[in-house]
Amino acid sequence: MAGNNGGPWGGSGSSGGSGNRGNNQGGDDNRGGGRRPDDGQIPEIDELVKKGQEQLRVLMGGRGGGTGGGGRGGAGGGGGPQLTKGTLALGALAAVGFWAFASFYTVKPEEQSVELFLGEYSATGQPGLNFAPWPLVTKEILPVTREQTEDIGVGGGISSDAGLMLTGDENIVDIDFQVVWNINDPAKYLFNLRDAQTTIRAVSESAMREIIAQSELAPILNRDRGAIASRLQDLIQFTLDDYDSGINIIRVNFDKADPPASVIAAFRDVQAAEQERDRRQNEADAYANNALAEARGQAAELLEKAEGYRARVVNEAQGEASRFSAVLTEYEKAPDVTRKRLYIETMEKVLSRVDKIILDEQTGEGQGVVPYLPLNELRRGGSN
Repeated sequence: MAGNNGGPWGGSGSSGGSGNRGNNQGGDDNRGGGRRPDDGQIPEIDELVKKGQEQLRVLMGGRGGGTGGGGRGGAGGGGGPQLTKGTLALGALAAVGFWAFASFYTVKPEEQSVELFLGEYSATGQPGLNFAPWPLVTKEILPVTREQTEDIGVGGGISSDAGLMLTGDENIVDIDFQVVWNINDPAKYLFNLRDAQTTIRAVSESAMREIIAQSELAPILNRDRGAIASRLQDLIQFTLDDYDSGINIIRVNFDKADPPASVIAAFRDVQAAEQERDRRQNEADAYANNALAEARGQAAELLEKAEGYRARVVNEAQGEASRFSAVLTEYEKAPDVTRKRLYIETMEKVLSRVDKIILDEQTGEGQGVVPYLPLNELRRGGSN
């Protein structure tokens, strides 16, 4: 081996120090090795490649080669990366973890899930931890208690004519309303409706047009909004239930009902005229009611007076007839006495109402005039 190092090409770069010293000329003191101080310290490219392959082989579970260059070359040509039991276990564990991550899922309290076995409905998941073995079973999670809204009308932003509706008395009214809904059956909601929002909007608008077409304009603008909203909610829910939509209508908010903007000024003038007409009619009705009540009162009063007068006259006549019958009975018993009594009573009544001067028969030297003291006149004068 020593003889080979001293061959015709001189000592190799990887030889011992004696070869290098044999090639050294002059008095240079070479203490470092086989390369001159001015040579570069960069290793060979193939050696760098071999070191990289060795490190990769170690990472993949293989064994490193020998320390010599030939040993590394033999190891590098012996084979590629090798799979070990540890590598297979790690891969299986990662696959199980991924499968568990895809199969177990959590449903919030305000949500429900729909599990699909090969795309077909299988079960409904409840809030909490649920298991759906992927990939045979997949899931869809839906917010069932969250209130969702659909705005219909000018404010809805879909169409400027969406809220214009024709009333039963051939007037046009501009209506804005809001439908508030949620999901009560996730399976029906997923499988029976293609586009839930579009369906709710179409059903709500159709139901409102049906109700408005059966109503007049004035009640819609004034007093019937609550009744219309309640009837609209029932009609929308009935239609969606007929579709098996799985949707629950919570409430309907009737925002506004106004004439179209292009005729609102004229409409207000008409409304003002109608209100003035109603006011005047109410005043006329009030005057008529008062006059009629007063006339009826006066008629009742006159009727009562007539009834009283009739009763009084009848009673007086009956009394006079009874008295006359009694006098007649007494007259038949004693005619002279009764005649004299009647004469005296009659004269008393007649003379009591006239001014009187009493004259006595003239006797002797008297004048025949009896002094008369008008006591009744004095009594009336004193009372004044």
